[in-house]
Amino acid sequence: MSVVDHVLPHARLRVLTLGAGEVYVHEAGECEWVVVPLAGGCEVRCVEPVPSPPLPGTGAVSPPPSPGAPPPDPRASNAGGAGDGGAGGPAAGGSAAGGGGVVFELRGRDSVFDGPSDFAYLPRGGRAEIVSARGGRFALAGAVCERVLPARYGPVGGVPVELRGAGVCSRQVNNFAAAGVFDCDRLIAVEVLTPGGNWSSYPPHKHDERHPGHESRLEEIYYYEIAPHDGTPGLGYQRVSPSPAGRTDVLAEVRTGDAVLIPDGWHGPSIAAPGHDMYYLNVMAGPDPEREWLIRDHPEHAWVREAWAGQEVDPRLPFRHRDRPGHRPRRPAPAAAPEEDR
Repeated sequence: MSVVDHVLPHARLRVLTLGAGEVYVHEAGECEWVVVPLAGGCEVRCVEPVPSPPLPGTGAVSPPPSPGAPPPDPRASNAGGAGDGGAGGPAAGGSAAGGGGVVFELRGRDSVFDGPSDFAYLPRGGRAEIVSARGGRFALAGAVCERVLPARYGPVGGVPVELRGAGVCSRQVNNFAAAGVFDCDRLIAVEVLTPGGNWSSYPPHKHDERHPGHESRLEEIYYYEIAPHDGTPGLGYQRVSPSPAGRTDVLAEVRTGDAVLIPDGWHGPSIAAPGHDMYYLNVMAGPDPEREWLIRDHPEHAWVREAWAGQEVDPRLPFRHRDRPGHRPRRPAPAAAPEEDR
């Protein structure tokens, strides 16, 4: 087992590698967390504080039984619907457990390039065990928060997938825990996949000042995996430059397992080397009272967005989507709003 932590004042990322049958005990502490498989599947056994009464449509289990009451049937399913990340029954990944807890079966995926994954939400102050029968690699995206929300299952079929940009700036975004998609207190998390040779997170943008309706304050962690080519490991590059509100200045060569922490600054481009597709997980959180993802483009490079109007989206997108043969990712309007771009 290996555990690698990446920590900012508001945002957290823990990358967990488990051998077959290994069990990791996770204490949520002051943060809310989302468990998303990177490679392989796992079982998440969560004992968590349940709001009283449970929030409707969230898949919250009932409170622990009163003394002397019979234990709950482990075959019983959770309540909840598909909307807003609600858990369904065992077929959707969640089942009730004794002691007021819940168990989520995450099917996961072979790799991050095999389409989005199902995931599980773990609340502040909770405790969970994560076990993988065959072993695998898992990301725990976290954010310091105040509200205690119920544990929930996020089905892969409910993950919105978008194709953004055009030409050599084409990329795919899996909005599994984006603001307005899945309910969290502070956490925002998405996955971005960039075909080899393309630039993403471009034009450079920032979110380190609060301007209501225009820009929000969000720290960000980028975690990378780079596809090999004919057995040769891949690499990419990440640029972060100083902004009026911050001094972060980074030009990093990134490989699988690397992370870049961005407390402030203009970030982008993220460059995928030719022949090596790039994946990165974005974990964001900040101090603003609103959970919003609002960005500003770098004024010297904002013109790039206008050039996309006459270009096609890279035909290598989307990356294949296992279990979603009829899925068609949404393509952006020609003049996509800067607030919605990565």
